[in-house]
Amino acid sequence: MKARVSLNLPQSLKRAAEEFAEKDGVSLNQFIALALAEKVGAVGAAQFFAERGKEGDPEWAVGFLKGRPE
Repeated sequence: MKARVSLNLPQSLKRAAEEFAEKDGVSLNQFIALALAEKVGAVGAAQFFAERGKEGDPEWAVGFLKGRPE
């Protein structure tokens, strides 16, 4: 399923994106879609690890990293 989105970009950002897309041999649309997918993945991963970090035991983690697991 595809969705259409209208973007208002600063001209300088559009030019830079067009240049990178051309160098990568992809359309501007594909370049923007890939950039958005990367950002969504990074934010999702950060949120996942932030939530997981709330469950952890910092003292155990430090001991583990120093080579002294329980």
